[in-house]
Amino acid sequence: MRIDLVTAFPELVTAPLGESILKRAQDKQIVNIVIHDLRLFTADKHHQVDDYPFGGGAGMVMKPEPFFSCVEKIIAEQPQVKQRKVIFLSPQGRLFTQKMANELASWEQLILLCGHYKGVDERVIQGLVDEEISIGDYVLTGGELPALILVDAVVRLLPGVLNDSESAATDSFQQEWLDCPYYTRPEEYRGMKVPSVLLSGHHANIEKWRRQQSIERTRKRRKDLYDKNNENLNSDRMEVM
Repeated sequence: MRIDLVTAFPELVTAPLGESILKRAQDKQIVNIVIHDLRLFTADKHHQVDDYPFGGGAGMVMKPEPFFSCVEKIIAEQPQVKQRKVIFLSPQGRLFTQKMANELASWEQLILLCGHYKGVDERVIQGLVDEEISIGDYVLTGGELPALILVDAVVRLLPGVLNDSESAATDSFQQEWLDCPYYTRPEEYRGMKVPSVLLSGHHANIEKWRRQQSIERTRKRRKDLYDKNNENLNSDRMEVM
């Protein structure tokens, strides 16, 4: 997979992409993440990427020319790509979910456009963008942090990225319930003990316990998800151990 990240502030994303799982995924050549400095695609000596909005009003708007020049160059240099999606990170976009991460993980190339300031010229949305995506109902300074979140969520789903292939499949939101609690050594810490069922070695009972805990945790922490899936609980409802 190839991910192109277009930003006027490349230093905001450089360090996170060079650490932990994202770094290992690139080192193993599972994903190729390329950062593009939007200012290099400007035509003026000041490398200006924003200007005042037509019609007046507060804030500055990002200009269309740098985005078009950058994206067109990316596409021209990757003619072999057949499945490509251009995404603009925006609070006005579709809310990002685990289901969307799974869908995006199947694409050959993602081009992520990071806005800044008041917004981006609407012609960028009309002429370049396939989809706008939001990470939540709030506004950030720019699209760099949302882009990093999307990249992290997608890349960890790619085959071979995680050492344990089942790890991502059992995450919260991959199924209908939140993930269950986990424990590791020591068996007792500050008076808090690991549930005995996890030490029993009885795999069927452990799976049953984890299922129960997932359902109960969803009920307590995300009542909206619990109510949504409650109709499927008849056969699974049981007292939490």
